[in-house]
Amino acid sequence: MAGAPPTGRSIFPRGPSFNLETFSDTNFIVKDFVESLSESTIPINRRSGPSSQQAFDPKPLIRAFEGALSQLATLSDDLEERETELQTAVRRAEIEHEKTLDSLGRKLDQSINSYEKLEGSLNTGGAQDIERNSQTDAGGNVAVQLGEKLEDLDKQRRRALDAQFLIQCWLEVSETGELTSLEEVRRQGNGEGKVRCAVIARQLMRISQRLDPKSWRQANAGKKSKEPVDEAEDRVGYNTKELIEKFSETLEKDLLTQFDVSYRKQNYDNMMECAKVLRDFNGGSSVVALFVNQHQFFIDRNQLITEEVVTDGDTWDRLADPDVEPPGVEPSLQSLVDEVKIVMQEESFIMKRAFPYYDVVLAKFTQRVFQQSIQQRLEMVLENADTISSLAFLRSLHASRAYINGLVEDLKSHGLTEHPDTCSAATTLVLEQQVDELFIPYLVGSSYIDRECRSLEELYSSLLFKFTIYHSRRKKTPTGFMASLAQQGTQLLATAKDAYIDRLDSSELTPTQKAMMLRVAGLQGNENKNEIEVSEEDGVLSIPNAKRMLKWLAEGVRRALELSGGSDTPKDVSVLLSMLLTSMGQVYVETALDAANDQGLAQETSKVEPDLAYFPSLRQAITITNLMNRFINTVLIRLAETNTTVRRDMESKTKEAVKRMEDKTSAIVQKTIDVVASWVTKVLAGQKKLDFRPRDADLDIGRGGTSYLEQLQTPTCAAICTFLTKTNLVAAQALDGQNFEIFNSELAICIRDLLFEHFKKFQVNATGGLMVTKDMSKYTSTLKEWRLKKDVESSLDILSDIGSIFIIGSEALKERSKNIQTGPMNKGLDKSDFRAFGEAEACHAALIFVDRAGAVLLGIIGFAEEHALVTDGLLLFAYAARLWNISRVGGYGNRGEHHTFGPDAGLLSDLSGAAMAALEADAFQQSIIILPKTIDRTYEAGWMLKTLWLFISR
Repeated sequence: MAGAPPTGRSIFPRGPSFNLETFSDTNFIVKDFVESLSESTIPINRRSGPSSQQAFDPKPLIRAFEGALSQLATLSDDLEERETELQTAVRRAEIEHEKTLDSLGRKLDQSINSYEKLEGSLNTGGAQDIERNSQTDAGGNVAVQLGEKLEDLDKQRRRALDAQFLIQCWLEVSETGELTSLEEVRRQGNGEGKVRCAVIARQLMRISQRLDPKSWRQANAGKKSKEPVDEAEDRVGYNTKELIEKFSETLEKDLLTQFDVSYRKQNYDNMMECAKVLRDFNGGSSVVALFVNQHQFFIDRNQLITEEVVTDGDTWDRLADPDVEPPGVEPSLQSLVDEVKIVMQEESFIMKRAFPYYDVVLAKFTQRVFQQSIQQRLEMVLENADTISSLAFLRSLHASRAYINGLVEDLKSHGLTEHPDTCSAATTLVLEQQVDELFIPYLVGSSYIDRECRSLEELYSSLLFKFTIYHSRRKKTPTGFMASLAQQGTQLLATAKDAYIDRLDSSELTPTQKAMMLRVAGLQGNENKNEIEVSEEDGVLSIPNAKRMLKWLAEGVRRALELSGGSDTPKDVSVLLSMLLTSMGQVYVETALDAANDQGLAQETSKVEPDLAYFPSLRQAITITNLMNRFINTVLIRLAETNTTVRRDMESKTKEAVKRMEDKTSAIVQKTIDVVASWVTKVLAGQKKLDFRPRDADLDIGRGGTSYLEQLQTPTCAAICTFLTKTNLVAAQALDGQNFEIFNSELAICIRDLLFEHFKKFQVNATGGLMVTKDMSKYTSTLKEWRLKKDVESSLDILSDIGSIFIIGSEALKERSKNIQTGPMNKGLDKSDFRAFGEAEACHAALIFVDRAGAVLLGIIGFAEEHALVTDGLLLFAYAARLWNISRVGGYGNRGEHHTFGPDAGLLSDLSGAAMAALEADAFQQSIIILPKTIDRTYEAGWMLKTLWLFISR
């Protein structure tokens, strides 16, 4: 709006003058017009001064508004006159248009009649009816042809007019330096006119490039000028390129302004026209940028993006606490994502109605939302979480990724511009690509899995710190095969302890993370890390702690699966597996097993009753090993199935680690058996020689003031049975199920063999036989109270049978020697069985000896029965031989040792001959004296004959 200067001097300021063009401008606003009238009446020296110094004078305003009203009345009259003239012209044009249509209609009718007459003259007779029916079709075809010709003529006319207008515009810009005609079309304000302006401007630019190369050379050289040039070779007086570009810029600004105004008024049709023109003009990038950059969402969020992440301390503490479920996404990020969801759903509706290329606009809008608003807030949240702890960062990263993924899934299901259908493939690709780009800086390469492992290692080292301190201070005395394994465990303990202390003292550690690590380790912040007091409980395996470790690892695996995913998952879980086998397998379980093995070695040479307190720790070790192995096979290895090489490597590592722990566990079990056997052997060695051959003085009053016959068992037996009962109770705490049964069975066999060998060394009289029976019965009942295998339990009956030798009567002994049946490992033998043993192909030297000795015994027994000699001793001798044979054939030797006896045929012949000669000479007593002396050179037979001699000599 331009004001006119006053034509003469006046004491009153005159208001601005205006015309019809002032009100026809697209930027005309009534409020601004009234304000301009009011400002023109205020003197300059009063506009900047305070309003309270002078009284308000309404007269200038009255005069200004009266003048304006007068001008408006004049303009109104002029407008009415122009409107009347235009209406008159319209009526005239309508009348002429009707006359033209009537004329064309008459000409068309005449043409049709002419064609009808022509066709009628060509056809005769019966074809007249057919011709009448086809007259209408012929007339229609002629009308179509005429219409097509008219359309072609109209197109040619338009092209001619466009060419004429283009030439006119070029002459204007090249000769006068102005685009008057094109400016008039632009000012018309309608969409078609602006589209035409854009097309002509592009054509003028091409003409300028061809006919005015001088202006293009100036543009390239950076020497633009509006001054006329005199070179005749260019035939152009102005820089046409610069002039056309300025017009294009003006046209673009007008279109963008019109688009913005239409957007605020929600005039989607006008927005669509502007977008189409701008797309034809410059590809539409400017209007897309205007729509995206000037969106109120980005304006409001730019003001809020500088706000810091404010969250209560309890939320951050929960994020850093590994034993508490993470609280979820950060509230400010959650609010932003929720708002993005609403805005994108609403704006996608506008995009589809306002843009012919709405998919491109949606992609640009999505990129701006993710790359500016969400990315900036995400970075602020993760930076703040990183100052708390590594775990808080990982949990925030995982929660943010999950929540933003939820946003993408919601947008896909909504459809956005395709609503109510789902999103197109292109839009889906853009959304997923934006999410990936958000988190690429945190997941690229191995950065994420390294951070995950570092966080888990911090937690594990904190949890096991007191454990490692305890075992690093424990005195180790490994020997033999376990020395190298124990040395490896010692190095791991030292490394873990030093790494933890260095981490606590690191300046990179945040206060919150340091407090969390101290809390997990059970330490106080003011304690000296090298002088921490630990107890025995700190060095014992804890199943709850193992479960905590697996729970932390499971959380890490879940994060790795959802964050990295894809082809990197097998490699990631392989890294986590290695860390688990090192921390839980070697540092935790194997260290405890090494400690138990060291204690077992120390107890094996103990001079007092061994302390088996180390043995119950096996149950925790076995349980933790099973938990770890099941977790690995169920979770980690299954996640690596897509990569065969990695999966096989993981399986190999797991089997190797589990086997190593199982071997150490088996070594401790065997060491415990050796410790128990060693102590039992030591106690048995202290048994007195006269315990089973008491003197007459001992029969009345025992050593403790109790009758010898009233004692339940010997002190040695009582001590051993008490120790074995304690051992079984301790074993029940260490083992269960089949392992417990196998341990008991192995130990029972070992004890049985020790007792068997032990009783071979003693001479027993009639009274001592009762005590042997009591001891054997006590040993048997103590061992049978254990959980044993059936065959092992039945094999213990041999102890009772040995005790029965010394107390059973002659008739009962004879009957028992004929009818006794043993378990599946011991078969009852009769006279023919003795011969059968000699015929077996698998017999060793002991069986051969028994077979030959059995022949001698049978001969002695038969001769004694015929002469009614004393048979008790003979039957006892045969029964003892039978028991000895069973013990060797049934495998009940001393821990698998087989004795080889070498009596030759001459020795047995001498034995047989001496015995038979003595019996025939009625010198039975003498034969009994000769037999032990002759066969005493053998071990087992000598023991049996001595037993026979003791019974008969009494």
